[in-house]
Amino acid sequence: MIRDGVIGAVGTRSNVEALPEARAAEKIDVGGRVVLPGFVDSHTHLIHAASRAEEYELKIAGASYEEIARKGGGILNSVEKLRAATSEALKKRAGAALREFAAYGTTTLEAKSGYGLDVASELKILRLQRELNSEQPIEIVSTFLGAHVLSAEYRSKAGGAEQYVALLTDRLIPEVAAEKLAEFCDVFCDRGAFSRKDSKIVLEAGKKRGLVPRIHAEQLTRTGAAQLAVQLGAASCDHLEKVSKADVRALAASKTVATLLPGCDFHLGLKQYAPARALIDAGAIVAVATDYNPGTSPTLSMPMVLSLACTQLRMTPAEAIVAATINAAYSLRRDREIGSLEVGKQADIAVFDVEDYREIPYYFGVNKCWMTLKKGQPIFQKEHTE
Repeated sequence: MIRDGVIGAVGTRSNVEALPEARAAEKIDVGGRVVLPGFVDSHTHLIHAASRAEEYELKIAGASYEEIARKGGGILNSVEKLRAATSEALKKRAGAALREFAAYGTTTLEAKSGYGLDVASELKILRLQRELNSEQPIEIVSTFLGAHVLSAEYRSKAGGAEQYVALLTDRLIPEVAAEKLAEFCDVFCDRGAFSRKDSKIVLEAGKKRGLVPRIHAEQLTRTGAAQLAVQLGAASCDHLEKVSKADVRALAASKTVATLLPGCDFHLGLKQYAPARALIDAGAIVAVATDYNPGTSPTLSMPMVLSLACTQLRMTPAEAIVAATINAAYSLRRDREIGSLEVGKQADIAVFDVEDYREIPYYFGVNKCWMTLKKGQPIFQKEHTE
């Protein structure tokens, strides 16, 4: 039973219908379909200006992610396009994406900046995310990712990395915190991005201003970023394809969520996925997310991510669903409000047109979502067809 957008009762049909308020309640017949908590997509790059389809073809021909980046492609390609785009165009594109997220059963998502890499553009992204959060039903949790890569103008300067880090710590982070434009601060700590030393400086500066650390860790090379995340009490460290056994042990002993992004490895055609089984068996908190972005994971489908989690990460369907709901909610500091179907939590619900929850990842690339509710209100329903 749902009351004022919150779950008021959970149980068998006979028990719920016996409650006094059930008689006057509106009834939704889901016809025996599977009902789950709405997906919590805890790692996305929601606002960007265009696809990078031209790079997709280069990757198919054998060019690596890093080779494309060195030639001015990759993230810097998206930065150039975003800076040239109007706020209206960016908002329209993101709004269309949010409707698609809802159609796949997502009710909450984290969204990062990071395609601006200058003061005006980073603030533009975060302000647009705030507007979108207030104007449509999916909850958007904002993360400041000014330290995505070094922007083109700083790459050509002597001491450019130090100057850009200073811009982040002295100018952007204080402004983001003062305007309450983000809850989290993230850094891409990897070869070709930011060093462990610079990542620590940025994340500590964010933490002093109330921005909880998150970190892109151990994706292309092992940098020590996962253990830095643990040391800083980060909410999440994400990717983790290159973690060591010591990293796994450190994460297992911590409250930092290991957020795995198999869509990225799939899209790039990589053979090495994050060691989900080792992390789970060690006792780490594991989440999965789409990493929706135009370069390495252009998918909005959490069901597809569940399929990859099962087939490539060797997670069970139940583990994958937990990773996409309550564990992801925990990484966003929202596990007391969302992520499971419990009395007192928001009525964020996804209904799937299957007979068994295991069929959701089983039908890979097929969207079985039939209805999505946010705070008890339908935000997506599949058209009825005979």
